[in-house]
Amino acid sequence: MSAVRVQLAASRRLDEIYRYSRKQWGERQAISYLEGLFSTFEQIATGDVLSRPIPDDFGVQGFYCRYQKHYVYWKYLKNGDVGIVTVLHERMHQMAQFRRGAGQ
Repeated sequence: MSAVRVQLAASRRLDEIYRYSRKQWGERQAISYLEGLFSTFEQIATGDVLSRPIPDDFGVQGFYCRYQKHYVYWKYLKNGDVGIVTVLHERMHQMAQFRRGAGQ
């Protein structure tokens, strides 16, 4: 099984997701949602989640999958680990947001 590495842009997004969820639905729900995201990261590493290739328009090699209201973008790192690149809400303009996050 590959290790999971949460990259800087993804880490920032997870912080935002937590803060927003806590404000809207409370601490318990915020923690539960993040636990679900991290479970999805582990499922990516074990190959137990259906992922699709990132469209060529994004200009990067990688994959994405969905967890509830968010898309998880990830790629294989040079050492074979899974790098979580970013996590975007379904309403966000994904191409622009991904390009901003991938440049970090």
